[in-house]
Amino acid sequence: MRRIKITFWTALVLLGILWLAADPSALWASGFIAWRNSMVQLSGALAMTCMSLAMIFALRPRWPERWIGGLDKMYRLHKWFGIGGLVLAIIHWLWSQGPKWAVGLGWLARPERGAPPATAGAVEEAFRSWRGTAEGVGEWAFYAAVLLIAVALIDRIPYRLFYKTHRLLAVAYLVLVFHAVVLLNFPYWSAPLGIVTAVLLAYGTWAAIVVLVRRVGASRKADGTITRLHYFPSLRVLEGDVDIPQSWPGHKPGQFAFVTSDDTEDAHPFTIASAWVPSAHRLTFITKELGDYTRRLPEALRVGQPVKVEGPYGCFTFDDDLTRQIWIGGGIGITPFIARMKQLAMDRQGYSGRPRAPAIDLFHTTADWNEDAIAKLTADAEAAGVRLHVLHDPCDGLLTGDRIRTAVPDWQKASIWFCGPAGFGAALRSDFAGHGLPVAKRFHQELFSMR
Repeated sequence: MRRIKITFWTALVLLGILWLAADPSALWASGFIAWRNSMVQLSGALAMTCMSLAMIFALRPRWPERWIGGLDKMYRLHKWFGIGGLVLAIIHWLWSQGPKWAVGLGWLARPERGAPPATAGAVEEAFRSWRGTAEGVGEWAFYAAVLLIAVALIDRIPYRLFYKTHRLLAVAYLVLVFHAVVLLNFPYWSAPLGIVTAVLLAYGTWAAIVVLVRRVGASRKADGTITRLHYFPSLRVLEGDVDIPQSWPGHKPGQFAFVTSDDTEDAHPFTIASAWVPSAHRLTFITKELGDYTRRLPEALRVGQPVKVEGPYGCFTFDDDLTRQIWIGGGIGITPFIARMKQLAMDRQGYSGRPRAPAIDLFHTTADWNEDAIAKLTADAEAAGVRLHVLHDPCDGLLTGDRIRTAVPDWQKASIWFCGPAGFGAALRSDFAGHGLPVAKRFHQELFSMR
């Protein structure tokens, strides 16, 4: 989360500094109208910065993933920039419209219209001739963006509606690009602010087009076929294997992929629950019925059905140099640990020369119970040399930091890898931070929410 905050606020502060460098007299503008015009420019530039970066991150680019900490963190940053763009666009709209309302109500004297400033050439004159159009279409695009972002943020709205409407934000963004290009103060374009803004708008425009033609991640997609499906009714969990004969680059345990089984649906992210064996070219996915889409999977999928798999993504890959690790899988959050245990078991059997794995305690806490699933988990743990602790919540109570520290006396030497409900992870992180664990470096948590 720290790097998400750093990236978000750094982008806004840098744009603000560039704006001030381009127009240093703006802070000392004489009169309310001059101050209002400066705030319209600043809020508009910041809003388009946020929207452009949100659009760019929608492409799932690889270049910032490692620094930010994984695609799950990148999507959280995408959400922050979306919300930031919404808030700043509302501020921009209020600065633009508020004085007009105040004049209409008699609270503010109507400003006298002076002579238009002299233009520097044909390009500036053309931009000025488009101002009315840019203002009109920009206002309607703003209303559309507010509505579409609200749909994205309200969890109660079904995913299918979210998916079908979210892409329309790319259309609204393209209209707002036209609005921004025409209405940004023309002298800004020759300043560093204009150069940075132009790069962001150009990259964002390309990203919006890629989104609209449904080519996000196209170069990282591989064709596969479902070869096995097994449903656990008591767990409401579906386990399936996908055969990928070619094009899959391999993955590390703990990474995830986007899977498309129906062209009318968007790709959905699922953690890979298997180690990669090139000769077997098979991926295992385990999904739990948590929403309208996953509830339909047991009826919608069939053996032999073609699917597309995009990835791999994520940095939840158990990479550190510590001799002790603590794994915590809440519910379906057990999936990345299954993949890692299968990899460790393979290493123990066939690669005796590999570095010795750290001592590992795996805590799996679940509200549902299935003997067959627990037996498979136990067998995986034994084969990997992992000490397993299974807690059935109704019988054993909730897992707490105290219970973990009691079971693992040398917990101070460990890194903690958590995958499960976000609130549970936040509580454990706070608990261990309160007991002196440097959680910024040693508490690793997936933010597995792509909405």
